[in-house]
Amino acid sequence: MTIGQQIKWDFKTNGSLEIKDTNGYRIYIELLSGFWEKYERNSQGNLIYGEKSTGYWARYEYDSQGNQIYFEDSNGRIEDNRPKSCEGKIVEIGGEKFKLVKV
Repeated sequence: MTIGQQIKWDFKTNGSLEIKDTNGYRIYIELLSGFWEKYERNSQGNLIYGEKSTGYWARYEYDSQGNQIYFEDSNGRIEDNRPKSCEGKIVEIGGEKFKLVKV
């Protein structure tokens, strides 16, 4: 059951149902057709999750400067630009192998 159905929203009179958070960001929208979308944002206002009534969803991650560093969706698409740790990797210098350790 959608939010509109739960609260018995009159779409013909009121139009689409839109819910915003305290920062004014849309977190839910529902149309007369029953189609809906919901959104979640982090404390900086960046979209971190979105979902549609069609079953599609997407998840996002950001670095401390607000740059998107990760994306994943229900279609299996993944873009991972998160920093990778070098700890535990083996490097060879002058014929000798060394294991990297974070200090």
